[in-house]
Amino acid sequence: MTLSSIVARPFLPAKDFALSKAFYEALGFEKTLDSQVAIFSCGGAGGFILQNYYVKDWAENFMMQLMVEDLDAWWAHIEGLDLVGRFGVPAPTPPKMQAWGLRLAYVYDPAGVLWHVAEARPDAPQDRA
Repeated sequence: MTLSSIVARPFLPAKDFALSKAFYEALGFEKTLDSQVAIFSCGGAGGFILQNYYVKDWAENFMMQLMVEDLDAWWAHIEGLDLVGRFGVPAPTPPKMQAWGLRLAYVYDPAGVLWHVAEARPDAPQDRA
């Protein structure tokens, strides 16, 4: 058995299940299952399971990272979605180089989960799937 044939998917909380599903579809995640939970994929790099379950302290302390090739293109996409108006989330934070060496933007989902949308560095194998 090798781990290369295994997919790891975290469970994300949803305060409003329908709103969160619409939010992730707007961002561009592909919904591959819509039932008691919703499974979203992000290309060939795994994905996550959205559950209709919410605990405020957990949701507001949960973080995800999305590594992208072109953060400027992602930022343009994010800005064009009007996430604040459509989903009532805090305003996304524009891309900025962080002290630890990653350039990233921040996006909150409707439950309070914080996404770090980071630009993959060409010389950093840990930034690749």
